[in-house]
Amino acid sequence: MSAQGMLTVQGQRISGNSVRTQNVTACAAIANVLKSSLGPIGLDKMLVDDIGDVTVTNDGATILKLLEVEHPAAKVLVDLADLQDQEVGDGTTSVVLIAAELLRNADELVKCKIHPTSIIAGYRLACKEACKFIQDQLSIDVDSLGVECVSNAVKTAISSKVIGAEANFFAGLIVEAANAIKFPKADDKSSFIYPIKNIRILKAQGKSTRESVVVHGYALNCFLANQAMVKSIKNAKIACLDFSLQKVKMKLGVQVLISDPSQLELIRKRENDIAKERIDKILKAGANVILTTGGIDDMCAKYLVEAGAMGVRRVRKLDLKKIAKASGAQLLMTMANMEGEETFESNLLGEAEEVCVEWVSDNEIVLVKGTKNHNASSVILRGPNEYFLDEVERSLNDALNVVKRVMESKKVVPGGGAVEAALSIYLENFATSISSREQLAIAEFARALLVIPKTLAVNAAKDATELVAKLRAYHNTAQTNPEKNQASEKKEASSEKENYKWYGLDLSEGKLHDCKAAGVLEPAISKIKSLKFATEAAITILRIDDLIKLDKEPEDRRGGGCYDED
Repeated sequence: MSAQGMLTVQGQRISGNSVRTQNVTACAAIANVLKSSLGPIGLDKMLVDDIGDVTVTNDGATILKLLEVEHPAAKVLVDLADLQDQEVGDGTTSVVLIAAELLRNADELVKCKIHPTSIIAGYRLACKEACKFIQDQLSIDVDSLGVECVSNAVKTAISSKVIGAEANFFAGLIVEAANAIKFPKADDKSSFIYPIKNIRILKAQGKSTRESVVVHGYALNCFLANQAMVKSIKNAKIACLDFSLQKVKMKLGVQVLISDPSQLELIRKRENDIAKERIDKILKAGANVILTTGGIDDMCAKYLVEAGAMGVRRVRKLDLKKIAKASGAQLLMTMANMEGEETFESNLLGEAEEVCVEWVSDNEIVLVKGTKNHNASSVILRGPNEYFLDEVERSLNDALNVVKRVMESKKVVPGGGAVEAALSIYLENFATSISSREQLAIAEFARALLVIPKTLAVNAAKDATELVAKLRAYHNTAQTNPEKNQASEKKEASSEKENYKWYGLDLSEGKLHDCKAAGVLEPAISKIKSLKFATEAAITILRIDDLIKLDKEPEDRRGGGCYDED
């Protein structure tokens, strides 16, 4: 029974089934917002915030971030999508849909007098079995599929984005950028690590998306302090500074008392000399490229030009940190040492094969190539407007995460709803072997997974009922024991059945096809993590049976004074 009433504190309490139903309804509302954006033919959402900024996207995590959800249970789903985005990069929409469907089915079981603890136990068991089945039966080794496997996984991730029509072009672009930054593991030289944070994405309005390019090196969207500086330096020694190289000015509040007006000129001269001494110390240490987050004034730029060095100003601090890490430099906040004297040692410098200035489209960019510790690459995106470029950037980030997950885990699974349909059949059969109440929860878990192929078909304007029924029939055939066939048909039937488990939805044609042969592939870790995250989120919300909401304290308009209301 639900109980509702006032607490001794100023607030409201709702308990029992009503609070659970409220939470499920809130989560279902969130899922319904995302539902139409799932899949290669999903639709985009236009979100306008309180100051009028427009975002057009179909990325689940981005949509939920901008929604400003207030319901406490629905916030769990927002955090869930964000977690999936950080951990895997792709599958943010599907993880929310699965979690909401699991909750909806669990709520129906609770209404049928099944205790939430039994449902939670069943969900945990189903999730464990599902992950094991994916790893044992549905995972395909990347090496067995050849070099096209990574490109195909990227195309699958991009197909649902705004650049889906140019999937082939961008897949090549992303794989090239990712291969430029890989480096072997210390303990296993045959395996590689892909630090995708070393890939910089720059956006430039104009031209078509097909004129986007990959540039090998870390690109800085900055300018030289003076156009008379050299445009290219080989064997660069890089100084990374987090302060300005300008004429030193005394701080506010400092008073200098002078008796002779001619001493004013000496003060000005000393201010200039301090800046010159700093530059001399940096150049004497061997630096020929200076990157700073602050400014470089004309006087300092003149000294750098005379020394044949390159000075780049107004570099973003985040970029400077990445360059310092890649080149082995140390980011300096000040040149002062422990004794209070200003020094600059050569061990503070980073190394790179070349630092040069190039013109890309209509913009001048500074490229840092061949850094000492690890390489970097940059993608310069072209497009018609700011909204389009922002969405393309989000799409590329998802695709880069897919490359990282595929190449580091070396496992992929078929896409197009194949995994969910196979798990649905497997878990239904598994549920019948359980002789406790958990059987009902496992069966509902299996039914909930079908929300993915159903939604994919609906969004593609196809007959979802017929397609999902066919898909289930194919996977049921694949999982049926082949010994039941007659001896003459046994060999042929078993080979056909072996291929049936790779079958998924072909949404452009409105039929089923072999996803493995068609190259519709996804990282195995994406499916496993989305199942685990969705189950944990559903269980977290399902465990709640009491909601205590405190009222807001009334504002004190008297400025905190101790006076009567009168």
